[in-house]
Amino acid sequence: MERKDFLRTMLAFSAAGTLTSFKHFTDGLPKQGKKMPVLFTSHGSPMDIPLSKDERPFWNALFELGKGLQNNFEVKAALIVSAHWCTRGTYVNISPEQQQIYDYYGFPKEYYEVKYQAKGAPDIAREVTKIVPSVKESTDWGLDHGAWPMLMHLFPEANIPVFQMSIDYYAKPEYHFELGRQLAALREKGVLIIGSGSLIHNLQLAGQKMSRNDMTPYGWEAEYDEWIKKQIDTRNFADVIKYETSHKLGKLAAPTPDHYVPVLYSLGLMDKSDEIKYFYEGTPSIPAFSERSFLIGNI
Repeated sequence: MERKDFLRTMLAFSAAGTLTSFKHFTDGLPKQGKKMPVLFTSHGSPMDIPLSKDERPFWNALFELGKGLQNNFEVKAALIVSAHWCTRGTYVNISPEQQQIYDYYGFPKEYYEVKYQAKGAPDIAREVTKIVPSVKESTDWGLDHGAWPMLMHLFPEANIPVFQMSIDYYAKPEYHFELGRQLAALREKGVLIIGSGSLIHNLQLAGQKMSRNDMTPYGWEAEYDEWIKKQIDTRNFADVIKYETSHKLGKLAAPTPDHYVPVLYSLGLMDKSDEIKYFYEGTPSIPAFSERSFLIGNI
């Protein structure tokens, strides 16, 4: 997006009250020669956490993608919009040290012994609050299981500083998409932005089958997955945003917004010249779930 178009869009949404008033951010980070890609990724099921990349094709896909990113870009930091940090209002974590959060329950001991010790990026996190002053600083979070299980394969050496931005659980889908658009300048400053969630995530239906040791899909997942892929491929973002009503399966696929709306941040960051490449389209490991993951931009 051209700078004049970006500013025009932001002023329009400010006037409409979609977000709080936009202010010019300080140019604290130098521009780079190449625009950073954007990711939307599943973070997998907690059940897969102990598995290696050789045992889990999805983990291996993240590992290969991470190598490509670091070989082709100077990744200064990664900003994660995780389904597992939901708040009233939007917050960004400015902690220099990142607490690893085991926000899943009832698993064997070894699930809580996996370590991923990445540093934070407080200076870059504060850039977010300069771009969007309505986003508030926080030190109350860390890296939850929407972030670190995925990151431990994407950047296994934990050599990339990372920080999370929360999801305002009570905001409309349009808010999330437009907030993503406002952060687009970070792509030119070495910041990799990752939406981490799932295009299909119905935990209640998944649990019904899993309680019977049945990991087979219901059948409707493939229909919805194909439909939403088509909307993304054709840049029909209006229907992706209106997911609750734009398809008969929308509410079934995403009965709560937390896992779905990270895709809106990723799509909001896209410009007209970007390509979309699906780096993982495999069959999900549990029913009523999706692991479709994609990269926006070019490596």
